[in-house]
Amino acid sequence: MLALLGAGFLGWSLGANDASNVFGSAVSSRMLRFRSAAVLAAVFVVLGAVLQGRAGIETLKGLTGMNLSQAIVSSWAAAVTVTVMTLLRLPVSTSQAVVGAIVGVGLMNRHMNLSGLGKVTACWFGTPLGGMIAAVIVFKVLGALYNRLEIDLFQSDAFLRGALVVAGSYGAYALGANNVANVTAVFVGAGYLSAFSATLIGGVSIALGILTFSRGVMETMGRKLIKLDPFSALVVVLAEAICVHLYTVIGVPVSTSQAVVGAIIGVGLVKGITTVSRRTLGHIFAAWFVTPVLGGLIAAVLHIAMHLRYVPAG
Repeated sequence: MLALLGAGFLGWSLGANDASNVFGSAVSSRMLRFRSAAVLAAVFVVLGAVLQGRAGIETLKGLTGMNLSQAIVSSWAAAVTVTVMTLLRLPVSTSQAVVGAIVGVGLMNRHMNLSGLGKVTACWFGTPLGGMIAAVIVFKVLGALYNRLEIDLFQSDAFLRGALVVAGSYGAYALGANNVANVTAVFVGAGYLSAFSATLIGGVSIALGILTFSRGVMETMGRKLIKLDPFSALVVVLAEAICVHLYTVIGVPVSTSQAVVGAIIGVGLVKGITTVSRRTLGHIFAAWFVTPVLGGLIAAVLHIAMHLRYVPAG
C-alpha cells in the first residue's frame, strides 16, 4: 500500500486542481453551491473512471517500461508539480505533469516510446483548439434553441440551473474517464495493479481531492479569466466535456484545463474578446509550458536520489 501513496497524492492533487473545469463556472456564477458541485463532481468522476478509464491507461503505460520504484518516482514528481500549481491557484494540465515525469524517468532509464509520446503531445495542442471550436458551436446551437423557449425569468433561472447540473455531471464523468490514467497507469504498466483496481483507486483519489481542496482554483477559473453569465457558463462546461470525452474515446489522456480555457476563449470570441482577462490567460499559458518541464526535472532528481549509494571513506 505504501507504493500507492504517490498515486493517491497525485489523484488528490488532480481533483483539487481540475474540479474547477467542470463546476467552477457554475459555482462562480452562483447557480450552484460549492458543496453541491463538489459532491456531484466526486460521484461522477468515480463513475467515469471505472466505466471508461481503461483506454487512457493503455496509452500511458506504453510510453516507457517502468518497474515499481520508477512508477513511484513518476507519481510523486507529477503530484508535487500539480500541487505547486494548485497552491498558486493556476489550473494546469495534470496530463502534462504526468507525461513530463514519465519522460524524466524514461530518459534516466534510457527507454522511451517516441511514437506514443508524439501522439500524446500532438493532442495537447489540439485540446484547447477543440474546446474553442466546440464552445462556438455549442453557443450558437444552444442560443438558438434557448431563444425559442417562451419562459419567464424564474423559469429561465430554473432551466439554466438544472442544465448546469447535468452538464457539470457529464464534465465530471469525462474528467474521470480521461484523467484516471494520469493517476495509476504507471502502476498498471509496472504490473502492480490490474486495470480495474487502477480505475477504482484513481477515481476515488480524484474524488477526495475535489471534496477537500478544490475551491481555490475554482475561483481562478470562474472569476478571474472571464466573467460568465449562467448561459455562458453552461456553454463552457458542455464544450469542455464534449472535447475531453472525444479524446477519451480515442484513448488519449488530455488536459481538462486546456479544454476549458479553449472553451472560455471560444465564448470570448462570440461575446467579444475584451471580456477575457489577458493577464490571467497569460499566466495559465505560461504554467502549461512550465508544467511538463518541472515534472520531468523533479522526476529526474528523485530518480537520481533513489540510486545514490553511500561509500565509506577509506
